[in-house]
Amino acid sequence: MKEKTYYYADPLNDDFAGTNITKKPLPRDYEYLPKNKLRAVFAWVLHHLIATPVCYLYLKISCGQKIVGRKKLRPYRKGGYFLYGNHTRAAGDAFTPSMAAFPKKPYVIVDADAVSIPFLKRAVEDLGGMPVPDSPALAKKFLEAVGTRARRGNVIAIYPEAHIWPLYTGIRPFSAVSFAYPVDAEKPAFAFTATYRKRKPFGGVKATVYIDGPFFPDGNLPKRERKSELRDRVYAAMQARSGLSTYSPNRFVEKKDR
Repeated sequence: MKEKTYYYADPLNDDFAGTNITKKPLPRDYEYLPKNKLRAVFAWVLHHLIATPVCYLYLKISCGQKIVGRKKLRPYRKGGYFLYGNHTRAAGDAFTPSMAAFPKKPYVIVDADAVSIPFLKRAVEDLGGMPVPDSPALAKKFLEAVGTRARRGNVIAIYPEAHIWPLYTGIRPFSAVSFAYPVDAEKPAFAFTATYRKRKPFGGVKATVYIDGPFFPDGNLPKRERKSELRDRVYAAMQARSGLSTYSPNRFVEKKDR
């Protein structure tokens, strides 16, 4: 695999996904919780019977991916939980939550560009994509939908780094904003950290994803402090796991002011 160099100035906001998708605003009447029962049946079939086996094969063939620690999630399947991962792949990050949460279907919080391609929009939604609102008018609906999913015992996956850095082996700084969800829902959070090593004899990378947790919001703290404290524990777990990476074909170089 040929090495590529990425130059960054802002680790919080620089993005190297390379998708070049023109983001379209979400309609004001966007439905985060579709009520059509026929669509719900189709979504179940699409996720469980079509997408999940295809994604499993893709991840095995493309990077020999394995997941370590799935048994930590089992006691919380019925009640639901939140998953927080490092954002280092496009397709891999789209598929991994389903592999980790199987047999449950995860709902993945995504950028609005994920539902900006007309012929893929419905599939992304039916596979669990929940686009972040791009207007105050939709923010309330989005938060209500996340809360409803949590109360229903669903799995909700979040990439708090927000932007893709391909096969990056560190953990970038991220805010505590998204950790308000498990605090408000009083649900556990788990870290799932993708690590990389050189794949032999085929070349490329081999991915191992480690699951850590559960991390519960600290009820002894004032509510406004719980999300920051929870973020710090998840971040520490991800940092510790990232140290297991031994290879990346890409270099990330900070731009220096001249």
